[in-house]
Amino acid sequence: MRSITWNIQDEWQPLEAVMVGIGVGMGPVPKLEDTYDPQSRKHVAKGTYPREADVTRELDALADALSARGILIKRPEAKGFNQVFARDIGVVIDHAFVLSSMVEDREQEKAGIMGMLDCNPGLVHCPPSDVRLEGGDIMPMHDEIWVGCANDEDFATYTTARTNHKAAEWLGELFPNREIRVLELQKSDHDPRCNALHLDCCLAPLGMGHLLVHPAGFKRPEQLHALLHRYDESQVCEVTAEEMEHMMCNVFSITPDAVISDKRFSRTNAILKNWGYDVVEVDLQETSKMGGLLRCTTLPLRRTPVI
Repeated sequence: MRSITWNIQDEWQPLEAVMVGIGVGMGPVPKLEDTYDPQSRKHVAKGTYPREADVTRELDALADALSARGILIKRPEAKGFNQVFARDIGVVIDHAFVLSSMVEDREQEKAGIMGMLDCNPGLVHCPPSDVRLEGGDIMPMHDEIWVGCANDEDFATYTTARTNHKAAEWLGELFPNREIRVLELQKSDHDPRCNALHLDCCLAPLGMGHLLVHPAGFKRPEQLHALLHRYDESQVCEVTAEEMEHMMCNVFSITPDAVISDKRFSRTNAILKNWGYDVVEVDLQETSKMGGLLRCTTLPLRRTPVI
């Protein structure tokens, strides 16, 4: 496997290398009691949970769309279990790879990237036992790191609470040159419209100074208001609870002015185009039934360094 010099400074510099999740090995429809997010639970109950073949087709098409733009594509090694959402396994910040400490049911997913980690020369940080984090909650932002998390009470209550405050503290120790911005998220194990599973389910900062956001996904309004204060009202698109459920915030920037989005998102895609973005439209409808979409299925490994 070709080695890559890791470099991620923010969410939108031109993408050079990325790992895209795979559908192979995700297996049959889980039992209702074995689901661990409300969107998956809903589709298991309705009999509409996606088939492995359909998810595989969608993710292969996503990888092809990225490759067509000259981006180097990596895929997890097939290990016979679910590796759809590559994002949550870890996050590259600057020149280091930060491994996640995932919910127990997903911990085995890390095996799919060990070959990539072994052949790359960069530093790998493994979280201590009291730190819990998943990559969907972590956003490198120039001189900051935005961290979506749950407070201690919510973390003890909800399966959908994936990142704790100790993760924010630990990241601050690892990257002392970056300010840590903590954003507590609303959680629900049963209602997908009341659950911000990860930060990237309710927030998408974009490369030309715009923001997609679902305000009700944030537990502490003052934290969100401090962030929104940076943006002019004309630069912000508020996403409804229904739109959040369908993952309309979960787009993926490939350059400062180019974004991959789902072709179903007619309203938000029109806004993105009006703002001046090149919107690459793909179809991840079946994959979205598992509670994740474009940012969730991609793990950026290298973006063009900021000079």
